[in-house]
Amino acid sequence: MTALIVIDMQRFFESPASPIMSNVNNLIAFFHSTNALVVYTQHGHTPAQLSGEEVSQLVRFWGAKHSIHRFSESWQLLPNLSPPIPTDITVQDKDTYDAFIHTHLEETLRARGVERVLVTGVLTNFCCETTARSAFNRGFETWVIGDACGANHPEMHASSLRALEAGFGEVVTTEEAIARLGAE
Repeated sequence: MTALIVIDMQRFFESPASPIMSNVNNLIAFFHSTNALVVYTQHGHTPAQLSGEEVSQLVRFWGAKHSIHRFSESWQLLPNLSPPIPTDITVQDKDTYDAFIHTHLEETLRARGVERVLVTGVLTNFCCETTARSAFNRGFETWVIGDACGANHPEMHASSLRALEAGFGEVVTTEEAIARLGAE
């Protein structure tokens, strides 16, 4: 079984997410049409993480002012993103670049018999790359959908895709992914 992971398509990341929105939505529509699993992640930090009461290396690095406050307006999914349906999974406790750390993602995928994940979303060079590497290291066949991942800088996007393709999974386009999955 294959799952689509839609990483952090939130208001905070609207600028790098906007150019890839149609490709992400096309993949979501394809997965919904085949009753395949779609996982949405939302990155954010609790008040305790933001205040320093709980350790958060990300908040320490970026500062509370530049971190996403869980349940805030900037934490919400983008309004033009295809919304989750009841059979989808939403991982709302993601608080670091890796969607597998501190979340129930791996257990959920394994319980559903998922063997392959397709990684989409933002930011290519942070959360997408880290999650793709983590998926590969956990034994999932990993495809990164290059034209459905976005970054703030084209050179960082391209560099991350090259690094991932060199040793962590395939980098394919939205069109290629849909064609290959449709042929299975």
